[in-house]
Amino acid sequence: MERNILHVDCNAFYASVEQQRRPELRGRPVAVCGREEDRHGIVLTASYPAKRLGVRTGMAVWQARQYCPELVVLPPDMGEYQRISRLARDIYEEYTDRVEPFGLDEAWLDVTGSVGLFGSPMEIARQISDRVRFELGLTVSIGVSDNKVTAKLGSDYKKPDAITRIERDNYVQVVYPLPVESLLYVGPATARKLRAIGMSTIGRLAQCPVEVLTGRLGKIGGVLHAFANGRDTSPVRRTDHAAGVKSVSNSATTPRDLVCDEDVHLMLLLLSESVSARMRELGCRCTVVEVGVRDAQLRSFTRQQKLTAPSCSSEELARTAFSLFRESYRWQCPVRSVGVRGAGLVPMDQCVQLSLYPEDQRREKWERIDAAVDRLRSRYGYHCVRRAAVTADPLLGRINPKDDHTVHPLGYFRG
Repeated sequence: MERNILHVDCNAFYASVEQQRRPELRGRPVAVCGREEDRHGIVLTASYPAKRLGVRTGMAVWQARQYCPELVVLPPDMGEYQRISRLARDIYEEYTDRVEPFGLDEAWLDVTGSVGLFGSPMEIARQISDRVRFELGLTVSIGVSDNKVTAKLGSDYKKPDAITRIERDNYVQVVYPLPVESLLYVGPATARKLRAIGMSTIGRLAQCPVEVLTGRLGKIGGVLHAFANGRDTSPVRRTDHAAGVKSVSNSATTPRDLVCDEDVHLMLLLLSESVSARMRELGCRCTVVEVGVRDAQLRSFTRQQKLTAPSCSSEELARTAFSLFRESYRWQCPVRSVGVRGAGLVPMDQCVQLSLYPEDQRREKWERIDAAVDRLRSRYGYHCVRRAAVTADPLLGRINPKDDHTVHPLGYFRG
């Protein structure tokens, strides 16, 4: 049976929420940006008047102001964006229980089983568009198709406030002329590889022999060939579907450059605390620790190491990450950002071999200490218990990497 899939994209979501809260900003060039004083000064979302003047997601604030001197810059309010996102999802769930979020501002809906109740997929799309505008004061662009990838192309095809149907009868006319970057999962690096062999449009990609693509790109070449031809069988997950978490990570661009080992060690301690706390919330331990580093010239690298035993000890994560950093970095220039990732997660209640070695006993003690700190912070706030080391640098020590983490829109990561 042919499926009916919608992709709903809230237009300029963060900026639209801010304009709804502040009516005086409607129609003006607005950008929601990270804090410049914390060196997070990039554009997260821009309103359409700002976009028409050249302001783009991921652009530095100073650069955006060169394109648009009248730009109104606002800090993000993630709590409000999450609240509005939940309200939008409540509307979607009145039409189907198969709602798969794609960030805060996007979602796929499988309405195959809903057409008998609410009408055709286009009629359902119109109802959702009207309700979001009336109830939340936002506009959405909706793609209507028989699979997720093509529905996403439809929602991107015309913005803002549009509904685009792309199905077998009009697929070639609508999709083939689009640039290859429009296809889901084609990022800047993949686009460069495709354009290097003459694949500048989705049509050229669709007509290219799959053997050529797999020879150049590997397995992903075959996947992209199928997507370009409008073939995608991946299901829309139910609202209550919980995907398995394979890793937990956190990274931070620091308020100032890190210039010595002590600075990096302090940041790794803070980040490891947040990663280990998240693992305990998930009831997991990690078997691999990874550290990521980006220097002041924006050169980056990652290194990882397998642990001798699963752990959610912040002390062990920080020690392992710092050891990897020391082995790999030669201080050619200051460090701008660092990150810690715990990968290869296993359940916390998984059976492990008992040990009498001091290192294993030390791990168990640190995990109990971390758990006690979690309970105190949940009751009295993050800064009620801190390591003595963080007091050595008040600027870095005030960072709360667990609660102050900013959720960027997916478009930001796609470049």
